[in-house]
Amino acid sequence: MDLTQATAQEKNSRAKKMMLWFGLVSLIMGFAGWTSAYIVSSKRADWISDLQLPQAFVWSTATIVLSSLTYILAKRAVKQNNQGQGRLMLGITLALGLLFVVLQFVGFSQMLENGYYFTGPTSNIKMSYVFLIAAVHIVHVVAGLISLLVVMFQQFRGKYTPSNMLGLELGATFWHFLDLLWVYLILFMYFVK
Repeated sequence: MDLTQATAQEKNSRAKKMMLWFGLVSLIMGFAGWTSAYIVSSKRADWISDLQLPQAFVWSTATIVLSSLTYILAKRAVKQNNQGQGRLMLGITLALGLLFVVLQFVGFSQMLENGYYFTGPTSNIKMSYVFLIAAVHIVHVVAGLISLLVVMFQQFRGKYTPSNMLGLELGATFWHFLDLLWVYLILFMYFVK
């Protein structure tokens, strides 16, 4: 199809998708910088190589992966014009997203209970990176939850149909990105000792 002959709606859709991808690439660059600094800092003499990540991080990882699955099911339901199922799956996705955030804070508490702090005389550089990377990801998950709430609001208003799913697709893309980003981060922190 000739891009100059596209309808205004198609052009608007492409522009919004492109803006989302620019945003995602900038997030990738930010997290690439932090993980690169993590690798460089791992050469320091005070680096703790035998650190065990909190068990709550494992549960939060399973939770966010499951939430991506429920978002996929929501999108599929709306595409099949099953609006009730779509709303249910979006609600479950929201609950799982909130549970992810709660589990992250449980993980922070577990690190503190083990004597690992973000800053201060008993902190170390590795734990500072773990806290920073996880906390910055949580901030983005909160943005994803806000996006999800907007999608849910629009879904309850009946905006999304099999032929009009742009907002739902954009929200799902951002959510799946956050999911994959966390899986990458947890694997990175687990394997890069």
